[in-house]
Amino acid sequence: MPDNETNQTMDGRFWTRTEKKQWMIGLFSGCATLYACRTVMPLCAVPIAKELGWDKTQSGSVLSAFFWGYTMTQFLGGYLSDRIGGDVVLPIAACCWSLVTFWTPQLAYISDDKFLTLRIIIFSRVLLGVFQGFHYPGFSSLISRKIPEHERSLTYSVVCSGSHLGTLLCGSLGSLILETYGWQTVFYFLGVSGLVWMLCMRYILINRHRQKYLPITIIEKKDIPQSSIDSSSTPWVTLFFKSSFWSMIIGHFCENNAFFILLSWLPTYFHENFPDAKGWVFNVIPWVVTIPSSIFGGWLADFMITKGYSVTFVRKFMNTITMLGTAFFLVIISYTSTYLGALVCMALAVACCGFHNSGILVNPQDIAPKHAGSVFGIMNMAGAIPGFIGVYMAGHILEATKSWGAVFNQTAAVSVFGWLVYTMFGTGKQVI
Repeated sequence: MPDNETNQTMDGRFWTRTEKKQWMIGLFSGCATLYACRTVMPLCAVPIAKELGWDKTQSGSVLSAFFWGYTMTQFLGGYLSDRIGGDVVLPIAACCWSLVTFWTPQLAYISDDKFLTLRIIIFSRVLLGVFQGFHYPGFSSLISRKIPEHERSLTYSVVCSGSHLGTLLCGSLGSLILETYGWQTVFYFLGVSGLVWMLCMRYILINRHRQKYLPITIIEKKDIPQSSIDSSSTPWVTLFFKSSFWSMIIGHFCENNAFFILLSWLPTYFHENFPDAKGWVFNVIPWVVTIPSSIFGGWLADFMITKGYSVTFVRKFMNTITMLGTAFFLVIISYTSTYLGALVCMALAVACCGFHNSGILVNPQDIAPKHAGSVFGIMNMAGAIPGFIGVYMAGHILEATKSWGAVFNQTAAVSVFGWLVYTMFGTGKQVI
């Protein structure tokens, strides 16, 4: 570690190696729990739709409703995290999204009116998105302030790979609970899991960290002249005129379009095309291979930076694997008729998405390190839009054409467009 980084670690600006491991484990577990609660509805969509009498368009409305709420709080989450700390924002939000998950089954039986029940479930999904929207900007702000630049890709990738573990656990353990005890129990179990994570994070990790650094922070604020404290707001006007900022937004939008469609419709695709296939297999395999791909991508990105490759080249290289790889396997799956072939293509498409964590997803910390939470919030707000537009349109296309190939091919085309824009205009240099 260079001397200046050693000094910054000793004075509390950066986490020590031990603290970094503890926070990585805590945030990794948080992403896993968050995504398990997020993906429980796609997992249970088929039995719920059957029980409540939903068609494809109505199921698409329920699945996409999450992202209407998710879009609303991205910027607010980043702004609050930059101002008061991600360690304050994360547990409060986690308490809320865990409770929404826990109470969802009760809402399904609150009325005998099918359409009123549908609206209530949609509203609960919007609320879930509202509270989960604080999570990613919160830990993005934390990492940008507490991890040096050449270690951020791996740290961020490890933490974000927790999302794939959460999807994996929901797909495997959730499938077993679903088949044995019914879909309601899956919601109850994951809601309680979220509350347990929140309590552990709040009273084991965050309390100890604040007790250690709060006295140091108070002393530093007394010693530093008020005029020298950085209280500047994010220079949005300057940022909005940067092509690199907009290319990052577009690239993230296009990648999320592919990821959210796969995340939301993958169980339904296998249920319809391969009805005899085991849910715990096709809900598990894609996410098993994505965890190592995400971690490997982070390690590779940091390794390339330490070997002298520019941050710009590394981010674009990772984005190429993400976008073109995902597009390629989505096109291939359209021509695949066997269960094994479909499973392999789907797994590889999702695995390519794992490289996004060390590409565009960490880019806000490159271009705006002092405002990473706020910039990430804006980027992820745009990235959440495909969640309700893309996921809903996928359901509408399926209802109209009965063709999964049409869905996968248009998703691949959007991914290629995002790759092209970011390759032309993206950067890893600080712009504000």
